Amino acid sequence: MERTYSVTGMTCQGCVATVSKKLSAVEGVEKVEVSLEESRASIISKKSLQIAMLQDVLGSKYGISEVSEPVPEITIQESQSKWVQLQPLFLIFAYLFTASFLLNYKSWDLAEAMLDFMGLFYIVFSFFKLLDLKGFPESFRMYDPLAKVVPVYGWIYPFLELGLGLLFLMRYQVSFALIVTILILGITTIGVTKTLLDKKNIRCACLGTALKLPMTEATFIENAIMLVMALWMLVNIFY
Repeated sequence: MERTYSVTGMTCQGCVATVSKKLSAVEGVEKVEVSLEESRASIISKKSLQIAMLQDVLGSKYGISEVSEPVPEITIQESQSKWVQLQPLFLIFAYLFTASFLLNYKSWDLAEAMLDFMGLFYIVFSFFKLLDLKGFPESFRMYDPLAKVVPVYGWIYPFLELGLGLLFLMRYQVSFALIVTILILGITTIGVTKTLLDKKNIRCACLGTALKLPMTEATFIENAIMLVMALWMLVNIFY
């Protein structure tokens, strides 16, 4: 059963994440899509949901009412292929790989190219997160295990990425940066893997809240690439 509701009181992507999280926790709810632009929430549930119950869940900050018109059986996001949804992510990766190659092609060194890629990766991804520093922590802790336990970690994470990016590009304390990379991306990958296995439909915060990316296998691959690079570099440094 799918119904659309009008939601008032949302002012940013942080509100979107909060409303989505609260509605997703309601018993019987299978999927939630919240739109800040349209001030609406689309809910797929196993049973009929009472407006009063949903209002109690959201609290006094947000108002919710049912929209009379029928909801399309297939939402816009569902009708798009994964390729279309993740096109911004693939495009960024293509740019990063190209930039890393161009910086090193004259005197090719795989290790140096990988350090440039990792540095650029962190700089670019931290930039998107910093565009909405208020909304990112809410989205991030929906799947990152450490951010769930320590909420302040979500606020620190974009700056941590920025710092790691600078360390890689400046070739300063590379070993330390590699170890931290393995730790933080390892933790995030655990959360991503659990989300994928549970088949939860939540938004990926890898590019902040500026771009609406779904949590898919591509998110896992993105983290896996960085982890493999970090492990390979660390092994080469110490052995």
